[in-house]
Amino acid sequence: MEKTLADFQALALELLADEKKRPVVDFIPSEQLFERIDLSLNEEPIDEDLHFQKIRELMLASTRTSTSGFFNQLYGGRNKSAVLGELLSVMLNNSMYTYKAAGVQVGVEKSIIRKVCELIGWDDNAEGTFPTGGSMSNLMSMILARDAYNKNVRFDGVSQKMTVYTSVESHYSVPKNAAFAGVGRNNVRFIPVDKMGKMNVEELNKTIEKDIQDGFHPVLVNATAGTTVLGAFDDIEAINKVCKKHSVWLHVDGAYSGAVIFSEKYKHLAKGLESADSFSFNAHKMINTPLTCSILVVKNKKYLYDSFSVEADYLFQTEEDNFNPGQTSLQCGRRNDALKFWTFWKRVGTKGLEDLVNHEFALADTAREYIRNNPEYQLYSFDDSISVCFNYKNIPARELAALLYEESQLMVSHGHFQGQDFIRFVTINGQNDHQTILDFFNRLEQFVDKHFVVSKQKTAQN
Repeated sequence: MEKTLADFQALALELLADEKKRPVVDFIPSEQLFERIDLSLNEEPIDEDLHFQKIRELMLASTRTSTSGFFNQLYGGRNKSAVLGELLSVMLNNSMYTYKAAGVQVGVEKSIIRKVCELIGWDDNAEGTFPTGGSMSNLMSMILARDAYNKNVRFDGVSQKMTVYTSVESHYSVPKNAAFAGVGRNNVRFIPVDKMGKMNVEELNKTIEKDIQDGFHPVLVNATAGTTVLGAFDDIEAINKVCKKHSVWLHVDGAYSGAVIFSEKYKHLAKGLESADSFSFNAHKMINTPLTCSILVVKNKKYLYDSFSVEADYLFQTEEDNFNPGQTSLQCGRRNDALKFWTFWKRVGTKGLEDLVNHEFALADTAREYIRNNPEYQLYSFDDSISVCFNYKNIPARELAALLYEESQLMVSHGHFQGQDFIRFVTINGQNDHQTILDFFNRLEQFVDKHFVVSKQKTAQN
């Protein structure tokens, strides 16, 4: 093991050095992947040195998500305290289903969950768990809502025509989860949004009322704190009034931007969160912990136990259920995703997490200011979001994003909203500074000047 750890350190140091030289890895077309990189599996063992070289080759060809060239997804960065926790979780290899297997690490989970609930404004009756991501958090919230509406569903199955409600800009997991939960994809109602991407609450109320009249049974409204494209925040207070009026479970999907709960300056964006029945956010996004680290909390822990606890004498053999996390999880065996968040939070404190969130918004402000001051750009997004959506010189966004990627220059995505395509630039990497943001635009402009016309000529020739 000592030799393995030494090898790992050598690989990690080489990766860090190479990332400084090549923020974006050389592009490999998918059809050439197995020709360019040896990913074959052999019948016999290979030499240790050759094994090391094959791993090194794979590492240096892998997508780089923690550099100044990566703005493509809703995560990024590499925090040293969080990485330490991640490495320790691998070495400790605790499975987070029983107190016997996880021991003190159960306390790590419970400490984070308790503090998150306090930040929301919930009392000791609240509880939570660590799902494997935002999609899983949304699935669990739908199951909670379904069972809260009809406690017999978990025994007898779905026999009523249930409906769930979410905005047209919400996460793609909602209809998927409706299929898994027995609600059915056709019973998901996609509510229109306003020009800023927020759910139209009046339409929500009308849709629920019509469904009730038509014999359906509304069970869940999924509100979003940070939509995937514009980073919009639904009006939780207004949505809650509709939910209370019709006795419908309110879940707030904050996978992308729910970490605003740590910021005094920006937590107003999720105003009314304390009235929700459940809430989730991904620490691997705005908090910059390694993938995956998702937290789901429920205002009344009764529903969490009702939906997910079962008797299993062969497994739950010690301590009360309160210290057996497997009783509130969709999974049995589960890796320790909490430790990396705990090591980071312990190091910087709640104030440090607040500073991180505020910094990411400040980086977005820098990007928007640059765009607004440059007539060759057109801005499509708004303030109070870390998604910065724009077009440059009227170049088709999809084409520009693809060319930047294929030429190994920058990794940035494109988005679509109400008939308009644009570049979606996210400032979620808290290790970036304001100069990094300006450098992005400089590199983008240089690329367009030097390469885009050539690419267009090649396209015309083809």
